[in-house]
Amino acid sequence: MNVVKTPQTRCRAAVARSDITPPVGIYHRMWGAATHERATGVHRPLSATLLWLEPAGGEDALVLVSLDHCLFDTPDIALFQEAVGQAAGLRREQVHIAATHTHAAGLLSRSRAALPGGELIGPYLDGVANKLAALAAQAAGSRQPATIVYGTGRCALAAHRDYFDAERGQFVCGYNPGGTADDTLLVARITAESGTPLATFVNYACHPTTLAWQNTQISPDYVGALRETVEQATEAPCVFLQGASGDLGPREGFVGDPGVADRNGRQVGYAALAALESLPEAGTRFVYAGPVVSGATIGTWRHEPATSAERAGHAAWQVVSWNCELAYRADLPTLAAAQAELAACQAREAEEASRGQADAARHWHARVEQAQRQFWRLQSLPQPRFPLPITLARLGDAVWILVPGEHYQLLQTSLRKRFAPRPLVVATLTDGWQPGYFPPAATYGRGIYQEQIAVVAQGSAEQVLGEIEARVAKLLE
Repeated sequence: MNVVKTPQTRCRAAVARSDITPPVGIYHRMWGAATHERATGVHRPLSATLLWLEPAGGEDALVLVSLDHCLFDTPDIALFQEAVGQAAGLRREQVHIAATHTHAAGLLSRSRAALPGGELIGPYLDGVANKLAALAAQAAGSRQPATIVYGTGRCALAAHRDYFDAERGQFVCGYNPGGTADDTLLVARITAESGTPLATFVNYACHPTTLAWQNTQISPDYVGALRETVEQATEAPCVFLQGASGDLGPREGFVGDPGVADRNGRQVGYAALAALESLPEAGTRFVYAGPVVSGATIGTWRHEPATSAERAGHAAWQVVSWNCELAYRADLPTLAAAQAELAACQAREAEEASRGQADAARHWHARVEQAQRQFWRLQSLPQPRFPLPITLARLGDAVWILVPGEHYQLLQTSLRKRFAPRPLVVATLTDGWQPGYFPPAATYGRGIYQEQIAVVAQGSAEQVLGEIEARVAKLLE
């Protein structure tokens, strides 16, 4: 081999960003074990970053918006898509809303309007839609020819998080020192034809659950310090895309100290910078240039412009979307049963509180939160099957995979192994959180948290993987 080709995408691109930090005092409670309801402050601001990509010909744009939030209700995803589409003249299916999945932004569902601080949720979400519309108009007016250069690094922050507590004979959701964790860190640099850096992006799989029930501040979790670290060095916006992290979380997490979140973020940021520094200039390839006789005979290499055929390949552009029809699990509770469970938990909480049993009341308060979420999830499930919307985009040498829900690392490790060395951007929690978790079939029946709250049938993870694999293979024919 005397030529090393770096995967690239030639396109037109633009990036725009806005601060979307909610007001202090807004409903913030995300964790069942939390004792607060309202946000008491801001650790780091939350951001919306809009990435506009389109083929060199300027048609069939793909717009991806990365938001510092855990999840959104389906109607609000549609609201954001419509706001962006109307502002930029795009079809709704061209706009994709990706959550970074920080658990410290608060659970901002309009269904929580009656709770303390909940009255601020609706106006806040409407304001986010307006800000996204402004970002779309800004990006539409600043599109320019650009090249995306992809690279891969490694980061050890993510750890397996299905731990078996042998003393109590149960699985818990926490650091599992004996588990395997995908440490792949996919990065890219987007450069204008003038050589000006437009943006970078980082695609990494790790739950932003550094900050948990002890934390009362609004925060992007580790994603904030990650972006800051990269942006200080590159002087360009950094877009974070959450990978398949259903069974992955930070080695040190579930704490209340924002300093730990910042430390975790810098760990990912430094790993991303190391990978970004290894990337060559856009539009080049690395070629063996022959021997030079010195004390030893040295083999020399140099960067050369890509060939016309390679540049044509860099400009390839094809986007396909479909719904993967998923069956629900047979033992899924009915709405009536879920509502009865919620009422029973609320009654127990009230009973323990009236008796002055603070610890017991706190326990049942957490159970109320679990039951509320179960009822909320079941209410919004379409029938008779769940139509999971999946988008694949072949952009030059890379394939982008945009999929809702929380998928195990199996999704990305299997696909990347199958299609290596082609870069695969795996952006989960895109266009929705529902139907929630996709545990592999082998994990069902163990009592693992993700399987307990999963609504899709055993084997759904493998079905999604199989359909994506087949579609990617066809896309690359």
